[in-house]
Amino acid sequence: MPMVCRVVFNQKGGVGKSTITVNLAAAAAIAGRSVLVVDLDPQANTSRYLLGEVLAQATPTLTEFFEQTLNFSLYAHVMDDFVHATPCPGLFLLPAGDSLAEQQSKLEARYKIYKLRESLQEFGGRFDEIWLDTPPALNFFTLSALIAADRCLIPFDCDAFSREALVGLLGRVAEIKADHNPRLEVEGIIVNQFQARASLPTRMVEELAAQGLPVLQPYLSSSVKIRESHERAMPLVQLDPRHKLAQAFSELYQSLAK
Repeated sequence: MPMVCRVVFNQKGGVGKSTITVNLAAAAAIAGRSVLVVDLDPQANTSRYLLGEVLAQATPTLTEFFEQTLNFSLYAHVMDDFVHATPCPGLFLLPAGDSLAEQQSKLEARYKIYKLRESLQEFGGRFDEIWLDTPPALNFFTLSALIAADRCLIPFDCDAFSREALVGLLGRVAEIKADHNPRLEVEGIIVNQFQARASLPTRMVEELAAQGLPVLQPYLSSSVKIRESHERAMPLVQLDPRHKLAQAFSELYQSLAK
């Protein structure tokens, strides 16, 4: 089976990209897959979620990876050097690093937009799945991820502004598919922070489905348990696999795996 590379993409902040990326990737690892998470967000929330305090000692990172693409060296790191084990068996991380955001203008100027895709292809024999977390902006790092990925997942948080932005997001993906990455497909829309008893979220999701958009199930609800998961630096599917939200993540991953 060929390696699958997914990107979690939304230009809006606070929609749960990092939480979704980490827990679906962890669900894949728990299911027996060999999984790599790549944290392309300079805020490094995904990296902290998976490594906690150990992140401070994790080196080399994506900062060194992109620096290496800008400056030729006879002693360059190989891709395996950037991969760090996490406490979740089978789940590995290529972490964001300090100064990642400061590299953006140089990388754009030197047109390094395809370097991530080329480098991740070297992992074809090592990982079954790669999950790419992106910043809440359509910048160099997000474009690099969309060009590298096969499949795109879009979190949707049942907000009126998110509904208005969704058409634009789908248009961005279609444009990148046409111009840079013909393999890229929208695998689905992940409904996050869903409140089943509230009429507005239910109506909004029904409207998306009625329009023929690929709305995935199950929907993900809000939970204070996820905060404990963040604080413990442990995916919820690993911390409390019997929790309702953890089971929803696992069921969602199984639907994707099919």
